[in-house]
Amino acid sequence: MGDVSTFQMLINGQWRDASDGGFFDSVNPTTDQVWARVPEATADDVNDAVEAADRAFNDGPWARMTPTERGKCLRALGDLLADKSEELGEIETRDTGKMFKETRWQAKYIAEYFHFYAGCADKISGETLPIDKPDTFVFTNREPLGVIAAVVPWNSQLFLAAVKIGPALAAGNTIVLKASEHASAAMLAFGKLIKEAGIPDGVVNIVTGHGDPCGKILTSHPKVARISFTGGPVSAQHIIHNSAQNFAEVSLELGGKSPFIVFDDADIESAVNGCVGGIFGASGQSCVAGSRLYLHDDIADEFLERLAAVAASIKIGDPMLEETQMGPLCTLGQLDHIENQVALARQEGATIRCGGKRPEGMAGQFYEPTIVECPKQELTIVDTELFGPVVSVLRFRDEDEVLALANESKHGLAAGIFTRDSARSLRMSKKIKAGIVWVNTYRMISPIAEFGGMKQSGYGRESGFQAVYDYTRPKTVWMNTSSEPLGNMFVAR
Repeated sequence: MGDVSTFQMLINGQWRDASDGGFFDSVNPTTDQVWARVPEATADDVNDAVEAADRAFNDGPWARMTPTERGKCLRALGDLLADKSEELGEIETRDTGKMFKETRWQAKYIAEYFHFYAGCADKISGETLPIDKPDTFVFTNREPLGVIAAVVPWNSQLFLAAVKIGPALAAGNTIVLKASEHASAAMLAFGKLIKEAGIPDGVVNIVTGHGDPCGKILTSHPKVARISFTGGPVSAQHIIHNSAQNFAEVSLELGGKSPFIVFDDADIESAVNGCVGGIFGASGQSCVAGSRLYLHDDIADEFLERLAAVAASIKIGDPMLEETQMGPLCTLGQLDHIENQVALARQEGATIRCGGKRPEGMAGQFYEPTIVECPKQELTIVDTELFGPVVSVLRFRDEDEVLALANESKHGLAAGIFTRDSARSLRMSKKIKAGIVWVNTYRMISPIAEFGGMKQSGYGRESGFQAVYDYTRPKTVWMNTSSEPLGNMFVAR
């Protein structure tokens, strides 16, 4: 089995194994070999983490820190993350198969999210109300909620952790983060930066394990005030059910099947490049992957010819190498799911224009960049999230037709529109049912901009300044300013 790295959970500032000694193995998807051992948290472990977070919120030094002091901790955390981007990127690539040049860059850029929320920490304010009662002064304060349960998937885990940890801590909350059982190592390595940043014990806790018992206990725990979940809709249904036990606030980001629309007046080269990045970047393992490609009839043949040529030339291989352009899929389950869906698409009448199989002569969990041309919208593959490098292609004739096709989906996370007509782009971006719309670009992110979905892609928003307020609740304070005693309430006036 070779050298196997051993990781531990972070609970109350201490590195711990599972209380019963349980663990699970993590497989490097590039080699199909076990490379790491990760604790399998018990119900007691999760309870310890929540209790530690609750104590830190109510009684620890974190509760006494000023907002500016909290902001300094977040800035220090961002600085450390940037400094450790090479190390964290290498661990994430080994654990997930994502490209090292992407994980390394992403870790460094994610530092900006902690810097952004560091600046937000002392900008949280209430308001005074022009109340309709005489001799009365009324104001509101924004107070933190308490213990936050954050559940993140394996893909883009440092980014998804940042958009949860950043605003939660800026607002003064504490957090228990559950890392994905498919690839936990990068989150545990990130946890080593917490104390170094000056964040007190118990403020950030990181547990690892499967949905039951780890996720179930965490999201139903009576001391959890808010649940922030990123993952799939089946797990989200369990989370919503679990939250009935503690009445925690819930936000959900559940992935999508994002339409990528190219009109006949688009810059074809730009649109092809955007499409390639949107579906083959990160091996298609992105919640906003542009996996439904809608092409205007007049440019469809040219576009597909160019796209197929690029897809066929993509260099698949070891994600640690700079020359590699696409790495493996993270799990065998994804690979099996993709193969089944592509086979079903063939049966339903689709044409495979490029790819459609595992590359020959390669060990590891690889799948070729695949273009599936679909004769109609009703094919199963069109609205089934594959989480891999597979794009479904359909053709359209006019704006109304493609708008109807794009919105005919249970998903609603993101969309891309390529056109030189600015009026059309404004019309489309207003009418398309998605939480994020990119025009003549794709997969752009920033700590300043909110993101989130609608329909079965979830609800709630992450990133942006408003996210900080989502981790607070207003408290209304009424003050009688009169020097006169209160009148007898039982005497009619």
